[in-house]
Amino acid sequence: MDCPRWLPLESNPEFISCLGMKPSWQFGDVYGLDPELLSMVPRPVCALLLLFPLTEKYEAFRQEEEVKLKEQKQEISPDVYFIKQTIGNACGTIGLIHAVANNMKHLEFDSDSSLKKFLEQTSKMTPEERATFLEKDESIRVTHESSAQEGQTEAPSVDEKVNLHFIAFVNVGGQLYELDGRKPFPVVHGKTSEDTFLEDAVEVCKVFMARDPEEVRFTIIALSKD
Repeated sequence: MDCPRWLPLESNPEFISCLGMKPSWQFGDVYGLDPELLSMVPRPVCALLLLFPLTEKYEAFRQEEEVKLKEQKQEISPDVYFIKQTIGNACGTIGLIHAVANNMKHLEFDSDSSLKKFLEQTSKMTPEERATFLEKDESIRVTHESSAQEGQTEAPSVDEKVNLHFIAFVNVGGQLYELDGRKPFPVVHGKTSEDTFLEDAVEVCKVFMARDPEEVRFTIIALSKD
């Protein structure tokens, strides 16, 4: 059975408001990684999204990392909300779910929010069960696809191969987690805090960029208090 596929989403996740999240926290672009440009990002920041190209170098690294981390047996907090990606082109929505689900204590939602309802219904599920539940969630799918069609550029077709991918970074219990629905589990990147989270997450983003120095297709988006 073929996996379901959605329209690819641009690197502009404003559609979160369409899913019923109130604008007290908002997503905004990070325009550069040096201290001066990072100082322009509104604080506090509770999540970071990275859009990056899926190159041969990255795919080779991902496979090596998976083997290494299975041997190391990371300690992952049970408080981390993680969902697998089983829908083609849904990485933008998966990234948003990871960013929001791990920051519920900060965020506010409309009473009829489809995203809050989804998170409440899936809170006790496994990452795989959450993925199956998302496949059947028509409200989130329709919002995703309408947002994809309203992007600044014409949306690619559902079947078009897109080699750009969204992942999320969050702080759960003072640990920096990388959440990527294509991976079998979260990746722990060490200690962090509310005050240092942006800088700590950016350091990991720099490693992604250094892995493919000839690439320029990187975008970083911060979820900040408005």
